[in-house]
Amino acid sequence: MIDKLRAAIAGEFELEEEKLAPEAPIKETLDLDSLSLVDLIALIEAQTGVKLKGVEVTHILTFEALYDFVYERM
Repeated sequence: MIDKLRAAIAGEFELEEEKLAPEAPIKETLDLDSLSLVDLIALIEAQTGVKLKGVEVTHILTFEALYDFVYERM
């Protein structure tokens, strides 16, 4: 599931999957602003079925933390 999510994020943000290393900072890697954060949340929800709140995601700093967060809620 994590590989599928990583591939979807890479595709949506037009990045190589290698850029989404577990320790990479999400905000800087994806160049997130408030609109792209909404896109990221919608993508995660569509790919995993996990419902997220924007405030929950803003506290997640790395891809590893994001993957762990999603995995725990599945």
